[in-house]
Amino acid sequence: MTDLTTIKGLGPTTIKDLQALGIKNAEDLVTYYPFRYEVIEKSNINNLQDGDKIIIDGFCENNPNVFHFSRKLNKMSFRLNTGERLLNITIFNRAFLKNRIAITTPLTVIGKYDKKHNAITASDLKFGLITKTVINPVYHSSFKLNSKKINKLVSLVLGKINIPDYIPDSLNEKYHFMDKAAAIRAVHYPIDMDKTDLARQKLKYEELFIFMLKMNYLKNNKQINIGLARHVDYAQIDQLIHNLDFQLTQDQLSSIRDIYHDLTSPKRMNRLLQGDVGSGKTIVSFISLYINYLGGYQGALMAPTEILAQQHFNNITKLFPTLNIALLTGKTKAKERRIITTDLASGNIDIIIGTHALISEGVTYKNLGLVITDEQHRFGVNQRGNLKNKGITPDILYMSATPIPRTYALTLYGDMDISSIKTMPQGRKRVKTILKSNKEIKDVLYLMLDEIKKGHQIYVIAPLVEDSEKIDLENVNQLEEKMQKAFGKICNIGTLHGKMKADEKDQIMEKFKNNDIQILISTTVIEVGVDVANATMMVIFDSFRFGLSALHQLRGRVGRNALDSYCILISDRETRRLKVLTETNDGFKVSEEDFLLRGSGDLFGQKQSGDMCFKIADLKQDYNLLLQAKEDSQAFLDSQDYVNKKYEHIRKIVEKSSNLD
Repeated sequence: MTDLTTIKGLGPTTIKDLQALGIKNAEDLVTYYPFRYEVIEKSNINNLQDGDKIIIDGFCENNPNVFHFSRKLNKMSFRLNTGERLLNITIFNRAFLKNRIAITTPLTVIGKYDKKHNAITASDLKFGLITKTVINPVYHSSFKLNSKKINKLVSLVLGKINIPDYIPDSLNEKYHFMDKAAAIRAVHYPIDMDKTDLARQKLKYEELFIFMLKMNYLKNNKQINIGLARHVDYAQIDQLIHNLDFQLTQDQLSSIRDIYHDLTSPKRMNRLLQGDVGSGKTIVSFISLYINYLGGYQGALMAPTEILAQQHFNNITKLFPTLNIALLTGKTKAKERRIITTDLASGNIDIIIGTHALISEGVTYKNLGLVITDEQHRFGVNQRGNLKNKGITPDILYMSATPIPRTYALTLYGDMDISSIKTMPQGRKRVKTILKSNKEIKDVLYLMLDEIKKGHQIYVIAPLVEDSEKIDLENVNQLEEKMQKAFGKICNIGTLHGKMKADEKDQIMEKFKNNDIQILISTTVIEVGVDVANATMMVIFDSFRFGLSALHQLRGRVGRNALDSYCILISDRETRRLKVLTETNDGFKVSEEDFLLRGSGDLFGQKQSGDMCFKIADLKQDYNLLLQAKEDSQAFLDSQDYVNKKYEHIRKIVEKSSNLD
C-alpha cells in the first residue's frame, strides 16, 4: 500500500481530513468512488413544471444585490437573460461572488424553478455558458473536503501508483471488460454516462469476484483445517432428546444432526445456526455442548449480555445437573473469578457460560473444544479472533436470531455451513401485530388494560432516552409519566434503558421476571435474549424509527407461551413498510423485505467490523453479478492458472483469507 505522505502535494492537514473519511492510503483514495453523478445539461424551460430542478445559462442583466441576514447568512439576487426570457435568480451565501459578476457576465445556474414567480432558487452557480453536457461526480464528503476537492486529490494520485487488475485475462476477455486503470479514470472523470456505466460494471465485478474468491478459498480449505474428531455414540444424544420435557421440531433435530456430524468429523466446524426468535436455538446449543462434553472437551457459550448469560446458565444447569458448569461475566467477583479461571485451566469445568469475559486476559482453557457465540453479530470480528490468538482453535458454532436473506448469507457467511430452524415449537401462537396511529392511543390503552386485567405483563418501547429538541419522539421519561397517569393506580411500572448501570438494569429485569413490575418501559436494550413467558404485549412507539428486522426482534420478546400475544406498532408514517409485520411472523420473510427496502448495509441495525464493506458493488442491485462472480471464482480456483501461480498478485490477496477466523 502506498502511504499518503509519499504523495507530493498532500499535506498533513489534507491527509488527516482524508483519514477522517476512512481513506488511509493512496489505493483507498483512488477507490473512493462517487456514489452518484450530477449531469449538467441545459434544461428546456418551456417543458418544466413548478418545483423542477433546472439547469439554465444566460447573461447577467444587472449588478447583483446582496442582503445580509446575519454574519453567516446572506442572499444574492440578480436577473438572468436566457435569450428567451428574463429570470429572477436568488442564491444564498454566495456574496463573495458579487465582485466577479457584472452586466453581461455569462453564467450557468443550477437550482429549483418557481414557475409562478418566474424565478430560480439556485443551489449552485458556474461561470460560463453550457457548451456540452457536463457530468460531475458526487462523493460522500465532509465539511473540510467537498466533492470537488476529493476529485482533485484523486487526480493528484492517479498515475503515481500502480493499479493492479484482480480479474484474470480470460474473464476480462469473456466479458469485454475495459482496462482497470481506464475504468477508474472513467468513474472519477466521466465524459459520457454509457462509458462510465461500463467502467462501474468492471469495478463492481472485480470487487465481487475477489470477495467470492476469498469465500470459496476458505470453504475449499476447510478440509485442511484439521479439527477435533470426537467419538460419541449418537444413541446417547437420542436418549437425551427422548428425556426432554418437550418435543423438538424437525428443524431442531436436523440441526443437531448437522452439528453432531461436524463435531465427530476431523474437519473443524464453522457453522451458523440461524433461526427465528423463539424457534429453539438455545436447546440445540445446549445439546451441542453436551456432544462436545461426551467427546472429552470443554465447551464455552458466549452471550452478548449478562442478563442473557445468567439466563443460559440457569437453564443449562437444570438440564445437566451432574456436569460442572460455571458462569463468568464482568460482574463475577474477584475471588470467584480466580477459582473459575483456575478450574478452567485445570479442566475441572466442563462448560463455561459467560459474556466476552470468556475471552479476556487471564482466562485460559485446558482443552477447549467448542465455542458457541449467541447472537453472534453482536460480537466484533476481533473479539471472535481472540480465542485463536490464545492459540486455541476449537470448533465454532455461531447463533443468530436475525434470519438472514439468502443473498446476504451467500456473501457474509459464504465460508460457513448454515443450519436453519424455520419451524416453531409446538404450542406457540402467532403474535398478532396491529398498526395504530397516535390519534388511536386510547384504543391502545384499552388493549393494554385488558392484558393487565388478565394478569399479564407488557413491554413499552421508546426510541429515545431523553428529550431531544431536534426530534419530536416519545421517550422513556415521557412514556413513564403517561403510563403512570393511565395505569399507576392498578399496577407497577418500571423503566429500563442503556444509560442505567448494569446493576440497576439487572434489578429491574429481575423484578419484571418475577412479575413485581407489570409494565416495563424500555429502549431496545431488551431486544436480545429477555425471556418472560407472562409478557403478552409489546407496544412500540414511533415504530417508523426502527428497521423491520429490529421490530421483529422486539416482537419476539412476546408470544413465548401458549397465550394470545400482541405487538402494537404506533406510527403516523411509513405504514406501507410496517404493514409487512402485520402480514407475516416469518422472520426470514421479514428479513428479505428489510433487505429489499434498505439494502445490505445494515440489516442487523448496526454496522459490523468487516461486514459488507463493498466500495462500489451493491448486493441488492448487483445480485446476478454476485452469482456470476461466485461461479467464476470457483472455476478460477480449480484452474491450472491458479495452481501454476500465473496470477501471483491474485493468489496473495486471496490466501490472506487463510488467516481469517
